[in-house]
Amino acid sequence: MVTKKYCVTSRWLSTFIASFSLAWSMNGHTSPQLDNLQSVTESYQQAVSNPIRTNADRRADATRKPVEFLQFAQVRPGMQVLDVAAGGGYTSQLLALVVGNKGAVWAQVDKQRPAFVQRLADHPQLNIVPVVSTFEDPIPSDMPKLDLITIIMSYHDIAYKPVDRAKLNKRLFDALKPGGHLVVIDHSAKPGSGVSDAKSLHRIGEKIVGEEFLKAGFQLEEESIYLHNQSDPRDQAFFDMNIPTDKFALRFVKP
Repeated sequence: MVTKKYCVTSRWLSTFIASFSLAWSMNGHTSPQLDNLQSVTESYQQAVSNPIRTNADRRADATRKPVEFLQFAQVRPGMQVLDVAAGGGYTSQLLALVVGNKGAVWAQVDKQRPAFVQRLADHPQLNIVPVVSTFEDPIPSDMPKLDLITIIMSYHDIAYKPVDRAKLNKRLFDALKPGGHLVVIDHSAKPGSGVSDAKSLHRIGEKIVGEEFLKAGFQLEEESIYLHNQSDPRDQAFFDMNIPTDKFALRFVKP
């Protein structure tokens, strides 16, 4: 289990070469040649600059760092992806722009989200499949085995709801291909607080998130500090703050 932290922005290239090659080989793909890494990065930048993305998305980019997210998640064309708790669709649309028409993104929500409905109405994307389901059973019966699952700044919301997280995490594990990845990003709570601040502050402890996914069978492949903000006292909800929250980013792999 790899637990070393690194900064994606400053040391991404060498780490990405090794981890991206490993992920491709584990998924039964040929490892990319070094001269393809530039095109991979360019595809991320093109997705971020795509004109169908909203002005609100672009304002959020300053703190969400979408290129670094795509690098950390190792997204590539043709992937089958599930975005859990998709909300307004910021992440789902970004993923869909990268996976392209040979890939697909299932955008799961527990109820209809008007912002997401409007996003797809404004710019329909055939490779985005809306899924309205419970968090305990988010996987449609006809969904193929997945390459990637993302839970972006939403696991804390699941944590304070009447959800059997062990059941959810086992369903996610079973839905992935061997070698597939699960990426969890969330607002950091104070050390030792676990899920106690999940409802009041919309934060969750990094340690308990790691423990819960390890119990489901995942291995922690990498964690990143690209969204770390040491100035965050971790005592307020993100919507009450004038600075970005401190966030952790974890990438798990299904052995």
